[in-house]
Amino acid sequence: DGMNILFIVVDDLRPVLGCYGDKLVKSPNIDQLASRSIVFSNAYAQQALCAPSRVSFLTGRRPDTTRLYDFYSYWRVHAGNYSTMPQYFKENGYVTLSVGKVFHPGVSSNRSDDYPYSWSIPPFHPSTEKYENDKTCRGKDGKLYANLVCPVDVTEMPKGTLPDIQSTEEAIRLLNVMKAKKQKFFLAVGYHKPHIPLRYPQEFLKLYPLENIPLAPDPWVPEKLPSVAYNPWTDIRQRDDVEALNVSFPYGPLPEEFQRQIRQSYYAAVSYLDVQVGLLLNALDNAGLSNNTMVVFTADHGWSLGEHGEWAKYSNFDVATRVPLMFYVPGMTTSSVSQGTRVFPYLDPFSHTAGSVPQGQSRKVVELVSLFPTLAELAGLQVPPACPEMSFHVALCTEGTSIVRYFNASEEKEQEGKEGCSDTARCFNGEPAALSQYPRPADTPQWNSDKPKLKDIRVMGYSVRTIDYRYTVWVQFDPKNFSANFEDVHAGELYMMETDPNQDYNIYNNTSHGWFFKKILG
Repeated sequence: DGMNILFIVVDDLRPVLGCYGDKLVKSPNIDQLASRSIVFSNAYAQQALCAPSRVSFLTGRRPDTTRLYDFYSYWRVHAGNYSTMPQYFKENGYVTLSVGKVFHPGVSSNRSDDYPYSWSIPPFHPSTEKYENDKTCRGKDGKLYANLVCPVDVTEMPKGTLPDIQSTEEAIRLLNVMKAKKQKFFLAVGYHKPHIPLRYPQEFLKLYPLENIPLAPDPWVPEKLPSVAYNPWTDIRQRDDVEALNVSFPYGPLPEEFQRQIRQSYYAAVSYLDVQVGLLLNALDNAGLSNNTMVVFTADHGWSLGEHGEWAKYSNFDVATRVPLMFYVPGMTTSSVSQGTRVFPYLDPFSHTAGSVPQGQSRKVVELVSLFPTLAELAGLQVPPACPEMSFHVALCTEGTSIVRYFNASEEKEQEGKEGCSDTARCFNGEPAALSQYPRPADTPQWNSDKPKLKDIRVMGYSVRTIDYRYTVWVQFDPKNFSANFEDVHAGELYMMETDPNQDYNIYNNTSHGWFFKKILG
């Protein structure tokens, strides 16, 4: 009869998780989910910005097709009336439910989170979301500030709670309603943290003593980084605590002590998120739904933590584009689960130590734009067809490709093979590749470089990531007709992963790369 789907999407979460090999973080509940899932270690977003990324993976179309690179247009009006993943499930007999931040709220989802197209009932937003950017962080002087680094006493917060706590409670309530009504559901839960401000219950700081927090391995701006590629992290500069540091624009740097504090708070926010995920999955067990509900866990993009002298998202580097991605499918990623078995007992990050090993890991390079066809296939629905070259008038099609074929590929096969490219997959030399892009208003860092409005975009950076390299070209872009001119290349980047995993040494200018260039156009 088809499985339920619990779709968890996290804001700004890079893969700092135990199951991705991070030794510092405490994430026992997400690691436990990973140990029962297939985990993709090379999954990438299509643009490192909330609204464009979410509209892309929820419609299964790339940003050049949704025509959304900022926050200020609704694809159904501005590009084409494309069906979304939740809409497709709704049309196929599922009750579709949205809790927290799933679509980016505001104009880009018609100020309604695309209700009623995508959802069976109006989406839930936590009532305390509106305080997110208020002055709720207590400074050393006892006064309240709107800080970036913001550990709080939850009892002092408006209504005595935080948005993600409210979202977990509502999601659990809906699971129990669906169970009682015996309705097949697609429940999307969007968590805010670790999005800035890094506001989380202060006890999570105890997990990360400051003296244990390292700086980024490469906290300097790379010598050969084209200026167009750099993002000047203007959003964090506007927080009270960062503003007080009076750091120079655009390159900084931030004082080292403060860099450690940001990294410490990011980790603490991830452990706070892990608790929410643990409570939610434990409730799935309690409702007896773990045996017939698949769980997808991912993020809209990553977040730089000082690498390349950068903070926040807004770039084409792996730290901004790479995301966690895992799929728990009972009977497929685990042996069949009998009704009532505990699959996800809650684990307390303050006492739980042993890390669990992922069930299966795939190193295949995959893209978030592939979520829609993948979930359709896993649910036994007809997989939406591949989009034609021009698809503005096609309501249902996908520019991604189902990645279910990688679910039981054993590692040995993967080592041999750069095969495994279907016609619809974006492939370079027969190997899977991920395409990301980022717009800029100029060739040098400006105050609007991180988030240029459509009318101000002059350059688009198209970036291809394969297992072996990341190749980026920054080309002239005309926002009036959405056209990129690949004849007019402003700058380029090429990083070889084997020798330069952190993407610090740009060898674009000392390499002949005609063949890469032909591929990016293909």
